[in-house]
Amino acid sequence: MTTSQKPTFDTFKGLFNESEFVYRHLGSNETKQADLLSAIGYQDMASFINDTVPEPVRLHKDLDLPLAMSEHAALAKLRKMADNVTVNKSYIGQGYSPVRMPAVIQRNVLENPGWYTAYTPYQAEIAQGRLEALLNFQQVCIDLTGLEMAGASLLDEATAAAEAMAMSKRMSKSKSTQFFVDERIYPQTLDVIQTRAKYFGWDVVVGDFELAKSGDYFGAIFQYVGKEGDVQDLTDVISAVKEKKTYVSVVSDIMSLVLLKSPADMGADVALGSTQRFGIPMGYGGPHAAYFAFSDKAKRSAPGRIIGVSKDAQGNTALRMALQTREQHIRREKANSNICTSQVLLANLAGMYAVYHGPSGVKRIATRIHAFATAFAEVIRQANGENKLSVVHDQFFDTVVVDCGSEKLATQIFENADNIGYNLWRFDDTKISVAFSETSDEEDFKVLTQLFVNTSHQLPETASVSLDQTHLRNDDILSHPVFNSHHTEHEVLRYLKSLEDRDLAMNRSMIALGSCTMKLNATSEMLPITWPEFANVHPFAPLDQVSGYIEMIDSLQEQLKAITGFDDISMQPNSGASGEYAGLLAIRRYHESLGETNRNICLIPMSAHGTNPATAIMMGMQVVVVKTDDNGNVDIDDLTAKCEEHSANLGALMITYPSTHGVFEEGIRDICDLIHKHGGQVYMDGANMNAQVAIMQPADVGADVLHMNLHKTFCIPHGGGGPGMGPIGMQAHLAPFKANHAVVPVHNAPNACSAVSAAPYGSASILPISWMYITMMGRDGLLEATNLALLNANYVADQLKSDYPVLYAGKNGRVAHECIIDIRPLKEDTGITESDIAKRLMDYGFHAPTMSFPVAGTLMIEPTESESKEELDRFINALKSIKAEIMKAKASEDGWTLENNPVVNAPHTASVITDEEWSYPYSRDVAAFPLSYVRAHKFWPSVGRIDDVYGDKNLMCSCPSIENYM
Repeated sequence: MTTSQKPTFDTFKGLFNESEFVYRHLGSNETKQADLLSAIGYQDMASFINDTVPEPVRLHKDLDLPLAMSEHAALAKLRKMADNVTVNKSYIGQGYSPVRMPAVIQRNVLENPGWYTAYTPYQAEIAQGRLEALLNFQQVCIDLTGLEMAGASLLDEATAAAEAMAMSKRMSKSKSTQFFVDERIYPQTLDVIQTRAKYFGWDVVVGDFELAKSGDYFGAIFQYVGKEGDVQDLTDVISAVKEKKTYVSVVSDIMSLVLLKSPADMGADVALGSTQRFGIPMGYGGPHAAYFAFSDKAKRSAPGRIIGVSKDAQGNTALRMALQTREQHIRREKANSNICTSQVLLANLAGMYAVYHGPSGVKRIATRIHAFATAFAEVIRQANGENKLSVVHDQFFDTVVVDCGSEKLATQIFENADNIGYNLWRFDDTKISVAFSETSDEEDFKVLTQLFVNTSHQLPETASVSLDQTHLRNDDILSHPVFNSHHTEHEVLRYLKSLEDRDLAMNRSMIALGSCTMKLNATSEMLPITWPEFANVHPFAPLDQVSGYIEMIDSLQEQLKAITGFDDISMQPNSGASGEYAGLLAIRRYHESLGETNRNICLIPMSAHGTNPATAIMMGMQVVVVKTDDNGNVDIDDLTAKCEEHSANLGALMITYPSTHGVFEEGIRDICDLIHKHGGQVYMDGANMNAQVAIMQPADVGADVLHMNLHKTFCIPHGGGGPGMGPIGMQAHLAPFKANHAVVPVHNAPNACSAVSAAPYGSASILPISWMYITMMGRDGLLEATNLALLNANYVADQLKSDYPVLYAGKNGRVAHECIIDIRPLKEDTGITESDIAKRLMDYGFHAPTMSFPVAGTLMIEPTESESKEELDRFINALKSIKAEIMKAKASEDGWTLENNPVVNAPHTASVITDEEWSYPYSRDVAAFPLSYVRAHKFWPSVGRIDDVYGDKNLMCSCPSIENYM
C-alpha cells in the first residue's frame, strides 16, 4: 500500500478503507515486503524496481484509472449495470438454449475453488479427479455421436467446425482445395470457417445437398439439426461425398443426439458441436465446451486434448493427458492447430450433468423438449382463422419455424412477444422460429400459442414424438456405471467431493507455474458470473435488452486501454491462442489494405511460446526463427540480419515481453523500431503481462497489437485447463481490422471483418471477473501487485540459486516475474531429472512449476503477487529438501542410491505407505512427511507415477469398467 492508502482510524476515509481488497489480494503486507526486500539486498521497493525494470521501458506516470474500490462497492456498481439487462424468456435457439444447471453441480463445481482454481492436468498424479470428470465428458461424446474417440473439449462450436475443416485437409486423400459447407449451418459457424479458410488458401463452397454431391471437395460439413430446426437424414449425402474421398464432419446439437440417430450411423468421420445444453448457462455467448469426436485412425490429427487411461507404478488404473507430443505448443510450426486453452471447467459441468441425470433423465429432458415443439406445431397446423400460418418443416427436434404468410403479421407477433418478455427468432420477412428448451413450461406454451393463434392453449395430456422412426436412434447411451450410480443429491455430492479430493488446486497450496500466472481468484470477482443477468442472456438477444452487459464490456475495454495504452480492444477472442490468431489476423488485414499481400514473413524468437509459430502457420505466414543470446534475449544481430534479408516481405514479429526466459529485455524499443523500419508490425504475446501492469505499457514501447490472457493477469481462473479469454489491444491503424460478427454486429467494428469466435464478445459471462479485479485493485493497487510479483520471483530466485542455478537474469542480476532454474547439471551429475523433482514435489504438497519450457531440463517458477512469504518459504524449503535428498542418494548414505531414493520413487501414495511390504532404504515417514509442515497439511497423490508410454501404446479415451478402479 502507498502511504496515502494506508488505513487510518481518525478519518472516515480511513474507516471505510476502500482499498482493503488490495490487502486481500496481495500475499505480503508492507512489513513482509520489507523482509523480502532485505533478503535480496534492498532497503525499499523503488530501488529494487529500478534495478529490475529497464529505464527505457518504464512508464513513469499513473495509470488513468480510479483508485481502489471496496468489494461491496464494486459489486454494487456492477449490480447497477446488471439491472440494465433484461432477461427475457429465450426462444431464439440458433445454437444457444436456456438450461437448468443442477444446484448441486453449481455449488460444488462451478462455485467451488477446488474445481475452478486447478491447473491444466499436466501433473496427472495430482489431477485424477478432474481427469476422471473429463473422461466422463469424453464418454458422453462417444456415446452420443457413436464415434470411437473424443477429445476433452474445444473452445466453441464455430471454432471446432473450423478445426474440423483443417483436420479434413490433413485426413482427406482428395487434392481439392475446396471445402463444402451445408447452407443449413449456423451463420456464426460459417463466419468463423470463412475467416480460417482464407489464410489456409482454401475456397469455401456453401450450398445444398445436391451441390455437395456434385462437387470435388477435400472436406464437407453438415448441420444436424439445421439452423431452421429441420432434421434430415444425412446418410445418402455423406455416402455420396465420401465416394469422392471427401472427409465428412457433422455439427450436431448434443441434446438432439439423445433421441436422434448418431452421426456415426450416418457415416460421419467427425462429429462436433457445443455441449452448452448440458446445463451450461448461455452467458451471452460463453464459455461453453465444444465436443469433438472422431475415429481411432484420426487420433493423431485431432485438435485439442485427449484424456487416456494408463496405469501407475503399482499397476493401478490411472488417467493422463494422452499423446501429448501432438499438442500444439510442443509441435510449434508443425502443429495441427494453435489450441492451448480448452474448456475443462465447462466440460466437467456438462459431463456431470449427464452423471446427475443419467440416461433416463437426459432422455426425459430431450423428449420433453421435442414434445413441446410437436405440440406447438400441432396447434399452428390446426389453427382456424384469417391468419395463414404454416409450419415450414415436418421433421424437427426443438425448433418450429412458422411462416406467418405476411410481413405485417410476422412483425406483429415478434413485437408482441418482445413486449411480454419473450424473445423469438426472425428468419426473414414472414418466418419466425420458436426454439423450445429444457426450461419451457406450461405457462410458456399458453403464452406462445396465444401469440400465434390468438387463443391460449393448454399442453395436451399426451406427449407425442413426431419424428419419423428412421430418424430415431435405437442404441443404448450412457450405459457406463458412472451414469447410472449417482442420482440422489447425497450420491452426487459425495462423488464430486471424492473427485475434488484427488486434485491439487489453489485452495490447497501455491501453484508456481511460470508463464501461467496462478494468482488469487477472489470470491467477490467470481460471484457475478452466476447472476441471472450475466448468466442467462442469449448472445443474439436484442441490443436494447443488454445495455448493461455492453456497458460492463465497454467499461472493461476502457480499463484495458488505460492499462495497455492501446487505442482499441477486441473482446471476441475466447482464449490466448485465439487472441494470437486475432492479432495476426489484424496485421494481415492491415497489410492487405495497403496492397502488400506479400508481407507473410513472421519472425519468432527461439524462446517463444509454441503456439506462436503454430498461429503464424495458420495465418498463412512463413516462420523465420530468430536466435536468442546467452542471457535469453533476442539476438539483435540475428534479428537485424533477418529483417534485412526479408525486408520486402516482412509481415510481423511475434515477441513475448518480458521474455519467455523471464527477463526484461533492455532493447525492446529498438526491436520494435527495427521491425517498423522494415515495414513489419509487432505482435506482443501478453502471457507475461503480470510483470507489466502499471510499470510499463506495451503500446508505449512500440507494440502494434497484444493479446491479454484474462485468465492469467486479470484473474479469470484457469478452471483446470479453461475457460480463458484473450482479448487484443490494437494501435489505431489496426483497429479497423478487428473481428466483427455475422449475426450481432460488434459495436465499433467494421462490417467487412469476419469473426474469430462463435459469439460477438467471446466468453462474455466471465468478463465480470476481470472487471471486478481491476475495479477493486484500482490504479495504485495494480502497481502494488506488479511490484510484488517481481519481488516474489526475485526472492525465490535468490533463495534457490545456491541449490539450483538460475538460468537467465537481466543486467543487474534480477529476473522479471518468473525465474528458470536449471536442472541439467544435476541431471548430468546424478541422472535425476526435472520430472523426478516434479513428482517428489507432490509428496511435499506442491504442484510442480512449468517443466522443460521454454528450455528442456528446467523448471520455470512464477510465484505471483498473491502468495505470502510463508508460502514462498515452504515452497523454497521443499525444493532445497529435494536437492538434499538427491545429494544423499548420490553419496549413497544410509543405503540410499541414485536408483532407489524418495525422489525417483515419488510420488508416494497412501496405499504404498501403508503396504506391509516396504522395500525402500528410507522410512515411510521420509516418504510421506519429508518436512514437518507436511504432516499437518498432507495431500495424498491418489496414484503413483504414471506410465506415459503404456498409456500411449494402449490408448483408450473412454471410461474403463468399474473393476479397473478396484
